Amino acid sequence: MKNILTLILLFSGMFFVYSQETPTKENEVDEIIDNLFKEDEVINELINSLSNFQFLHISLNYNSNTYFSGRDIGIDQYNLRPQISYINSKGIFASISGTYYSEFYPKWDVTMLTLGYGKNFGKNKIGRFSTSYSRYFYANSEDNIFSNVINLTLGVHSKNRSIGTQVSGDFLFGDDQSFQISSRSYVKINFLKTKKVTLNLRPQLNIIAGKQTIELSRFIIENGQQTTQNYTSNTFELFNTQLNIPLQLNVNSFDFELGYNINFPTEIGDETNLKNTSYVNFSVAYLIGL
Repeated sequence: MKNILTLILLFSGMFFVYSQETPTKENEVDEIIDNLFKEDEVINELINSLSNFQFLHISLNYNSNTYFSGRDIGIDQYNLRPQISYINSKGIFASISGTYYSEFYPKWDVTMLTLGYGKNFGKNKIGRFSTSYSRYFYANSEDNIFSNVINLTLGVHSKNRSIGTQVSGDFLFGDDQSFQISSRSYVKINFLKTKKVTLNLRPQLNIIAGKQTIELSRFIIENGQQTTQNYTSNTFELFNTQLNIPLQLNVNSFDFELGYNINFPTEIGDETNLKNTSYVNFSVAYLIGL
């Protein structure tokens, strides 16, 4: 039986066809997912630490290599992601961000708008939920069957926020519909903590799973002749597991992060001998009180 694998990689609203040589516009989903997770962490930290506020958070993230769902598509390129977020103490947050790829055309590929609401709950406010809506605008809209996503995230952390985990569910829709489940767990190790400067290491384990459509073919006998019949099957599979090891430095209103990331992609369908991939990320951010 011959399997032709088509992955529906979720949360960014893109349809990803796996290829070792030629990337498609839909391959960007994994990169966007990782960056959205990081945005949510920033929001959680700020809301947990302050009681009455509103501010802008401006950031720029650089990744030394680009992989999609942990997979190497055969193109050596870096990517950049600028972002501006608004957050207030009532739990409302909004952001605009974009993604730039050094070797794609057009290089500025997608712009994303997000609006959401989040709130802490439970004893000592160690639990948190958030929900958001995101809209994607692509420079090249061909084959982008998902342009909207609704997200629901539930998380919990220790009282001093040294250990935490969160689970996210995402519903994508546009020309088609799909869903994804992601999780992120972390341990924070503090090296330095003063009123103006903090330095910590925050290893994180990220898991991404979602719906995929696999096109299959089988041989059947019809009117005494052997013919091939094609059909599709929808399954829910693990796409990628990622270990992220970031060193984070906060100086007054500036945040810096230098991280090392390792992907452990899961073979799906006809995929064989997938190699682990790795890259370095660096980000700088500035907080503006309003």
